[in-house]
Amino acid sequence: MNIVLLSGGSGQRLWPLSNDIRSKQFIKIFHTADGELESMVQRVYRQIRTIDKDATVTIATSKSQVSAIHNQLGEDVGISVEPCRRDTFPAIALAAAYLKDVKGISEDEPVVVCPVDPYVEIDYFDALKDLGAQAASSNANLVLMGIEPTYPSEKYGYIIPDTPAPVSTVSMFKEKPTKEIAEQYISQGALWNGGVFAFRLGYVLDRAHALIDFENYEDLFNKYETLDKISFDYAVVEHEDRIEVMRFSGMWKDLGTWNTLTEAMDSHNVGEALFNETCRNVHVVNELNLPVLCMGLKDIVVSASPDGILVSDKEQSSYIKPFVNTLDHRVMFAEKSWGSFRVLDVQPESMTIKVTLHPGHRMNYHSHMYRDEVWTIVSGTGRTVVDGMEQPVHPGDVVTMEAGCRHTIIADTELTVIEVQLGKEISVHDKQKFEWEE
Repeated sequence: MNIVLLSGGSGQRLWPLSNDIRSKQFIKIFHTADGELESMVQRVYRQIRTIDKDATVTIATSKSQVSAIHNQLGEDVGISVEPCRRDTFPAIALAAAYLKDVKGISEDEPVVVCPVDPYVEIDYFDALKDLGAQAASSNANLVLMGIEPTYPSEKYGYIIPDTPAPVSTVSMFKEKPTKEIAEQYISQGALWNGGVFAFRLGYVLDRAHALIDFENYEDLFNKYETLDKISFDYAVVEHEDRIEVMRFSGMWKDLGTWNTLTEAMDSHNVGEALFNETCRNVHVVNELNLPVLCMGLKDIVVSASPDGILVSDKEQSSYIKPFVNTLDHRVMFAEKSWGSFRVLDVQPESMTIKVTLHPGHRMNYHSHMYRDEVWTIVSGTGRTVVDGMEQPVHPGDVVTMEAGCRHTIIADTELTVIEVQLGKEISVHDKQKFEWEE
């Protein structure tokens, strides 16, 4: 199976756990069978490998998410990196060119495209295999997954099939309706459009070449910033007559808000939390090293992270986005390919950060023009390189880097470092990277 997972989103609806760097699919909120926490993207990737261990999995995403993907899924997963956001058609066109030119996938092979963050069970991935097989054998150019609706939702578009058969041609598409109109659609046999579809690789490449002047993956990547923003639905689906829809009646949830996310949680809290006996339907997600005490609350979600604290009625949590847009706040936590960082303190001329590096990983070899840095090793062992000079470090060691010097740190074991940045101008943009070979 060739599967493209669309990974986008700015992370506003699940603030404060998500932000511009850490979108909702990277929040570790679900328990695995061995009790460990995993994120939506880890859960979906594990489920795909359970169904098809040899599947070619490609994640279409922005540059800002690459580090988190590598952190959570490792280095082997395929990534089609969008240089900037240009909506779903350019993203899928780029991923298709990546599959052909980088991964060597034949144009005759089927490709399945779906969001990276649905909350589903294993039968969904069996259905994706069937969807790909249908795209390979059918006369249709596109085969969509139509999800059997469980209620008259106003959040989804609708697909109206010609027949009630498991696979049918499509009569029409309907945009997101009112609840009353959604009820009418459902009475006509309409299905939710969950943004899941399959095609032969050559079909989308042909459509891409018809709409975009490019030669290959590298050329399309270099031209990406010049492309018009347009969805796959507008660019392809609305102009295609040979479309089929395959029904899916299994469990499928879009966990796009705190209200829907807490419905899927397998416990009332992640992180330290206490509830008194009068609490009802209360969920807490706590990433701080502080306890959260809830008393007498009903239908409430509490989320605490270095980025902020949310206390909300579950129904009202769906309307969080306009308020988050008013916040002007730096990212306080992020996962990187080498580990993670958490901002501990911000002052006018200093910032203190806790850095965790995974064994065998290192930061980029880099320098800063406008700030000094001090590293204090808290735990683990590793090596620092400062202006080309390498030295081992152990707990208690302190390393000072003046502005302008080149430096990196390498973790031999799990390494925890307190980094203090000192200067009148402390900015994420004050960083220059250099090549360095160990």
